[in-house]
Amino acid sequence: MERVDAFHYFIFWIMVGICALVVALMAYVLIRFNAKRNPTPTRTAHNTPIEIIWTIVPVLILVSIAIPSFRLLYYTDLTADAEMTVKVTGRQWYWDYEYPDHGGFTITSLMIPEEELEPGQPRLLAVDNPLVLPVDTTVRIQITGGDVLHSWAVPSFGIKTDAIPGRLNETWARIESEGVYYGQCSEICGVGHAYMPIAVRVVSKDEFAQWVRQAQAEFAGTAPPAPGTVQTAERNSGFGIEGTQKK
Repeated sequence: MERVDAFHYFIFWIMVGICALVVALMAYVLIRFNAKRNPTPTRTAHNTPIEIIWTIVPVLILVSIAIPSFRLLYYTDLTADAEMTVKVTGRQWYWDYEYPDHGGFTITSLMIPEEELEPGQPRLLAVDNPLVLPVDTTVRIQITGGDVLHSWAVPSFGIKTDAIPGRLNETWARIESEGVYYGQCSEICGVGHAYMPIAVRVVSKDEFAQWVRQAQAEFAGTAPPAPGTVQTAERNSGFGIEGTQKK
């Protein structure tokens, strides 16, 4: 996200320069070529140097934008030297988080109903089991869909990656500050689309190691639903029935 932010301001100042140049040229034309100062309009139809300039300069501007843009696109997909992996599976309408490097347990993250919110928990964003990650750790995030198209989006990380059934997309994050970060599904996935938020709790490495031990005990033996089943969970808006049903 830091690189996305830097690229944004790089383009922003290019836009400011272009707008300032256009305004200055318009002001010059209004003053220099108004009817009072030029009662007899010029008959000039072409100016080769100016036509060359206004063709070459935009090309150079686009090239100056394209090079860092392609670099950023490459960097967002670069997951080399990841220290751990997390698998995210989008479902109707919640998220499963699997930790293959820590025993392979899976946690299910459901939105907390509004009537059960505690003080400080944001409406439509708080979940019962957030994705827990250690701070200052390069995390490979593998994303897929378990039923229909979803999109795992956390603006603070600069991540918005589609969760597609049968396809494993990949991105990464390295979070430098502890805290809770929120996002939402960004692909219309059905009637419960607005009720599958994302919450990522980032903790110290020691606290993460302790949480892993507790999670391994609590979620031991859990795994994503087997093929041929549909897993649904009760929501505050009445979507689904708790449990696992056969197709």
